Amino acid sequence: MTHPHGPAEQPSRLSVSHSTASDIEIVTAKGEIDASNIAVLTTALACPDAASRAPRRVLDLGAVTFMDSTGINALLTAHRQAEEAGGWLRLANMDGPVLRLVELVGIDQVIACYPSVELARTS
Repeated sequence: MTHPHGPAEQPSRLSVSHSTASDIEIVTAKGEIDASNIAVLTTALACPDAASRAPRRVLDLGAVTFMDSTGINALLTAHRQAEEAGGWLRLANMDGPVLRLVELVGIDQVIACYPSVELARTS
C-alpha cells in the first residue's frame, strides 16, 4: 500500500539490542544490514563522549542474515573509533553469508572475530 505522498515507510529489517556483561557492551544485531537501515547499526556502535570510559564492545552477528558493503564500512568505522578512544570492537557468532563476506573482504584480518559472544567477551 502506498501513502498519498509517496511510498509508505518500510519497517526496518534490522533490530539492535544492547546488554552489558562485566563492563563489556554486547550489541546484538538481528536481520539484514544494508544501505536502507545502516543508521540503526552506526548509532548502536557510536563511541561515547570522550569523558566516558573506553568502549569495549562485542557485536553479535549470529542473527544477521545479510550484510552489504555499507555494513562492512560501518564495522571498520566503529572499530577505528573504538581504538582511537582506547577501546575495542570484536565480532562474534557469524555464520553463512555474513561470515563469507567478512572473510572475503578481509575484515577478520582487521577486527578480532570469535565463534561465540562468550569467547569474544573473555579473550
